[in-house]
Amino acid sequence: MPKLEPLLQMRADLREPVDVGAGPAGARRIFDISGGSFEGRRLSGRILPSGADWLLVGADGVGRLDVRATFLTEDGANIYVQYHGVLMFNEKVAAALASGGGTEFGDTYFMTAPRFETGDARYAWLNTLVAVGQGRMLPNAVEYRVFEVKND
Repeated sequence: MPKLEPLLQMRADLREPVDVGAGPAGARRIFDISGGSFEGRRLSGRILPSGADWLLVGADGVGRLDVRATFLTEDGANIYVQYHGVLMFNEKVAAALASGGGTEFGDTYFMTAPRFETGDARYAWLNTLVAVGQGRMLPNAVEYRVFEVKND
């Protein structure tokens, strides 16, 4: 039976979204990443201002995340991070958006599946692991708890 082991916690600071509008697949909003940080037992550092979330909200009220980001570890390794995920828009999310506030972990279904890529040998172990994350919204930011899926 697989088990989850904490990998890192990350906070991505976001610029005001670009509202692309409603298209054939849903309403698109682009959230550029302006910075942030991540911290875990085996890696920590900052999130570079070089990524974004190309969020697509369907008529079903489900947000589908499409995120790319670059991590820079404290010891100088660059790590490309990409994840897809699901954010269910419910009353707590609507209230947070209306007030400029945030949500707590578990207030809604907000799950991701991060994938890591690096050429740095010190972090090559990231290239082969499977991870899952749980998110929450913060004012002008998003925060995730990310777990490595381990074999028992």
